[in-house]
Amino acid sequence: MTTETALDPIALCRADELAEGGLAVPFDVEYEGENCRAFAIRFEGRAHAYLNRCTHVALELDWQPNRIFDDTGQWLLCAAHGAVYAPDTGAGVAGPCQGGLVKIALSEQGGMVYWHPTAILRPIAF
Repeated sequence: MTTETALDPIALCRADELAEGGLAVPFDVEYEGENCRAFAIRFEGRAHAYLNRCTHVALELDWQPNRIFDDTGQWLLCAAHGAVYAPDTGAGVAGPCQGGLVKIALSEQGGMVYWHPTAILRPIAF
C-alpha cells in the first residue's frame, strides 16, 4: 500500500459524471485549516472546481442539492443573495460578490477527473 502525499492528485469522479452545465459533483476539502465543501462542474467542455463558498457571505451556493448553475447553464449562481460567477474562472460578474471563487486545480486523464491539493487546500484528514 502506498501513502498519498498532500500534493498528489486525488481521484474525484468519472469524467462522464460532469455534464455540461449540469449538476455539480461535491467534495470536501480543508482550506486554510477549515473543513469546507467544494464542487466540480463542466463548462464549455472543461472541468472546473471551486470552494462552495460565496464571496458575499460565506454560504454555499447551491439552490438545490448540487445545483449551482443558473437555468441557462451559463453562470454559477448563489441562491442566498444572487451573486453571479463565471463558470470558467470563478470571477464575480454580477450581484453582491466580493471578488471571485477560490479555484481548485483539476485535471482529466483516462476518463477520470482529479483534483490537485496545495499547501492551503488539502484533503480532509480522518
